[in-house]
Amino acid sequence: MTRDFREQLLDLIAVQSFRLGSFTLSSGLQSDYYIDCRTTTLHASGAELTGRVFLELIQNQQWQPEAIGGMTLGADPIVSAVAVLSAQAKTPIHGFLVRKAEKAHGMGQRIEGFQEKGARVVIVDDVCTTGSSTIQAIQAAREFGFKVVGSACLVEREEAGGRPAVEQAAAPAAFISIFKSSEIKTAHLKLKDPGQIFVYSGVCEVCGRPAVTNMPGLRCAVHRS
Repeated sequence: MTRDFREQLLDLIAVQSFRLGSFTLSSGLQSDYYIDCRTTTLHASGAELTGRVFLELIQNQQWQPEAIGGMTLGADPIVSAVAVLSAQAKTPIHGFLVRKAEKAHGMGQRIEGFQEKGARVVIVDDVCTTGSSTIQAIQAAREFGFKVVGSACLVEREEAGGRPAVEQAAAPAAFISIFKSSEIKTAHLKLKDPGQIFVYSGVCEVCGRPAVTNMPGLRCAVHRS
């Protein structure tokens, strides 16, 4: 995986998506931090970085999927970013989304988008805590008739038994996380260092990538020193 893309994405998540405080998670668990990946995956530069990092992961793992998908809403931006960039690279990976329940109207389907039974697919998610949404997406994909060849999440929270639960559901396919929550927290605290004036938007004056500091000028993770 290109270190440059991964480092830029890490810094952007640490800036845009990580917050310290007191939070109740969707799982009902209490936490002293919250990661809202959609503020990164729906960010213009963040969407591109997310797509590039996931696409490189897929290529490095040699999964060779025909499609990528996951549970709406967390997977939606990831799926779209990968699909667009794969088309630009002339190695198209189509997208599909898994509804939380089958539609009560129309064709009543749960899988939206790409629908070719027997196709090799990768399941993705933004944040994995208990792994519930990832597991549901894996099960729905297999019930539809897809062959799940891999599973990945953007951030693994390293708690609530999420990893073993997803690994068991995905087997024999592998489950891989791009970042661990501890890694995001470390980057967040580092970027809040008083020696660095922190910015939440803007682009690097050198290369146009997302800025993570404005001292001595707007600079990305690569050009900040």
